[in-house]
Amino acid sequence: MYAAHFGLRELPFGITPDTSFFFGSPGSQEALNTLLVAARGGEGFIKITGEVGTGKTLLCRKFMATLGEGFVTAYIPNPYLEPRTLMLALADELELKLEREADQHQVLKAITQRLLELAAQDKRVVLCLDEAQAIPVESLEALRLLTNLETEKRKLLQIVLFGQPELNRKLELESIRQLAQRITFHYHLGPLSRDDLDYYVAHRLRVAGFTGARLFTRAAIRGLYKASGGVPRLVNIMAHKAMMLSYGQGKQQVAGSHVTTAARDTIGVRRDIWTWLAAGAAAFSVAAGLAWVVAR
Repeated sequence: MYAAHFGLRELPFGITPDTSFFFGSPGSQEALNTLLVAARGGEGFIKITGEVGTGKTLLCRKFMATLGEGFVTAYIPNPYLEPRTLMLALADELELKLEREADQHQVLKAITQRLLELAAQDKRVVLCLDEAQAIPVESLEALRLLTNLETEKRKLLQIVLFGQPELNRKLELESIRQLAQRITFHYHLGPLSRDDLDYYVAHRLRVAGFTGARLFTRAAIRGLYKASGGVPRLVNIMAHKAMMLSYGQGKQQVAGSHVTTAARDTIGVRRDIWTWLAAGAAAFSVAAGLAWVVAR
């Protein structure tokens, strides 16, 4: 596509959570530090919240990759599961072989034995649950009971919940107040600031192999911030489209007009941006620009 045109080894603005592109903004670095301190301190429950697209999954994967050899990590990306199925998913992550007809008691017993074996090897086990706002209340209670498992010195299992702000409202329910009281470390991941967004774009381009001075003009960066509100996923989507448009025109820089057109074609941009877009309306649509790219 446009990678060779801009001197890149790979596309810089994918929306898959690739840890090589992790950007240590003040917010994301503080969130990562919070996770590492809490995990190494042996806390039972840790919570990270953030709006859609703010980088929770990427943070989760970066956290697991940073923990080191003293930890065993388990990752469940979709925890919308009833208690027994959730326990089976954890057992699978711990590489346990269970009978198909094993009941919840047997599953829990096998998990406990595995956790004890890992503790004897001086290994800490951390379970990371993405999209945790979707966990049924009954399954949250089952997780709380799992954190009761401990040796004389530490918990056998630590649990990190990554979720949207709806998770906070769920944790306010009276029926799971005991779990909420056990969350001793938490962090809310917010959007990028205007300056951070500039560094974020430059960082991803550099990781992708760009060696030039400035690929996105200052007007383009302003446009990205206005349209995205600093949400990284929206920045990635619009930056990718804007680079395609620039390439389609044979340009060597991404201008504000390219971002304006990309924003028009992107679902989820800030609603108050449309006045700004109308004032600087581009002469062609993204679809037309993409057609030009294909024609090339």
